[in-house]
Amino acid sequence: MIAIKERERCKTRLAEALAPQTRVELVRSMLTSVLEATANSQTVRQIVVISPERDLVPAEIPVLADSGESLNDALVQAHTLLRDFGCREVLVLPADLPKVTAPEIDELVSAAHAGGFAIAPDAAGAGTNGLCLISPRPFRFQFGPDSQRLHLQEAQRMGLSPQVIRRPGLELDVDSPADLALLDEQQWLARLRA
Repeated sequence: MIAIKERERCKTRLAEALAPQTRVELVRSMLTSVLEATANSQTVRQIVVISPERDLVPAEIPVLADSGESLNDALVQAHTLLRDFGCREVLVLPADLPKVTAPEIDELVSAAHAGGFAIAPDAAGAGTNGLCLISPRPFRFQFGPDSQRLHLQEAQRMGLSPQVIRRPGLELDVDSPADLALLDEQQWLARLRA
């Protein structure tokens, strides 16, 4: 599951650094990178986007509705639907991981097989930039402030043995103007113009 807000409401913290249309283009470009990395991974069988809109998501990728009220509620609803269809293994990634790679995604998924749960924190070690859950039971997603600690608590509550995976592409999410400086400007300008 790849989660993304309505494009017009994405990355508002970048408003001082980027014009509205440039922010939308950056969001679309980052989503494309995450979709490509996920599609090229060896461990992901199906990609599902969780969003209030389809926007430029390719037609072959299902988009599950997100009312825009709460990311966690949308993920719980999507996870329930996937479990109803027999899915017992789910990977959750945000759409703002511009440097994530297929091998990093595969490593996160593989790590979850060791104890039923793996998490990739952000660079600060407080947020969650990816998680993989292997369980037939409901999971209370905790994205937001201090989400890494809350997700680890939820996994332990479920009796899972969490694995923490730190990889550069999973750690870099773009939330602030300072994060923009970590991107290869030429590569991202070329992507934005493509």
